[in-house]
Amino acid sequence: MKKSTWVLFLLVLLALTLALAGCSADAEPPSGGEETPAAAEEPAETGTKKIGMVVKNANAEYIQAFIIGAEETSEALGIELLVTDAQGDSIKIMDAIDTFIVQGIDGFILAGAVDLKTLVPGIERLNEENIPVFALDTSPEGGYVDMFLTFDLVESSEKAARQMIEGIKSANNGEVPEGVVVEITGALVDMFAVECNQGFNNVISQYPQLTVVQGEGNWNNDDSYNRTSDLFTRYGDEIIAVYVHTPDIMGAGAVAAIENTGKDPADFFISGICIGLEGMDLIEQGKLYAVVEQPALDSAILAVNYLNDLFNGEAIPEIGEVVEVEGALWSPGTVVENPFADGGRMMILQAPLVPQEADTDNPNLWENRINPGQ
Repeated sequence: MKKSTWVLFLLVLLALTLALAGCSADAEPPSGGEETPAAAEEPAETGTKKIGMVVKNANAEYIQAFIIGAEETSEALGIELLVTDAQGDSIKIMDAIDTFIVQGIDGFILAGAVDLKTLVPGIERLNEENIPVFALDTSPEGGYVDMFLTFDLVESSEKAARQMIEGIKSANNGEVPEGVVVEITGALVDMFAVECNQGFNNVISQYPQLTVVQGEGNWNNDDSYNRTSDLFTRYGDEIIAVYVHTPDIMGAGAVAAIENTGKDPADFFISGICIGLEGMDLIEQGKLYAVVEQPALDSAILAVNYLNDLFNGEAIPEIGEVVEVEGALWSPGTVVENPFADGGRMMILQAPLVPQEADTDNPNLWENRINPGQ
């Protein structure tokens, strides 16, 4: 081969080598690892969801049940729960809402309040941020509330009053005799007391032979004791039954007053709604006859579960639906329009009558989930 031809051959070979080396360099992954699929194909990381919860008074037993239900359910679902005790102060509630928004909450639960109008601007701020709002115990009287979970005070009071009537019949050969029924009310200016009174009267009005005498217990045992004592002093042996709006905080007073007259509380079929640890103890002693339990634990569990559904783009029950879960004490739950807020749902839960519908040792009763020392 001539020298010039040999040189030309070497130049062509060098060019081909350089070209192949460039292709290999282009095909190598970036320094530090193997080639990965395009980022657009990977799901976006959303992070841990947060729920902000404001409670009315953390010392109240039923509020403790709200907190337990929300905490346990949030933990099970991998949700971070932030709880603030606003002690019923609407200004503190709105401050908590502002703090929660800064902390980046994804959902909000209002677990009780006193002034349900003053706090509305806070609810509206949550609405503006597209943060779903749930309410337990009481509903804001404005703004949009995605769901208010409660039980029917009138219907529950009717249930307790009907059972009291059954007790009277059991002691009188199936008849309701003439006699006096003592009604120990809560504070009569309170809408809660008004609804309790309505349910009680819806039943008692069917028995014109009964005379109702009323004492204002003001949601405490001292007033309940004094009013019951006064009425037993005045009416004595004419009294055949005692109805207490909320035995969890007025039952002990009524029972003590009856015992101080030398009579047995079991003879007066004491009934009402809301139990609490104090009421549970009185039921087990046979001193309270029938009490409807507030479904506090269940409402908090449902609230967190439904918020989690919203976080995951799933539907929650709509107005007109009936939700049924076999074996649940709150089932069926009926969803209606919230009559208190500017919009949203209200889910009315069932409330069990204790001990007639649920024994005192039933683990689903929230009284069996909280510590007496708290």
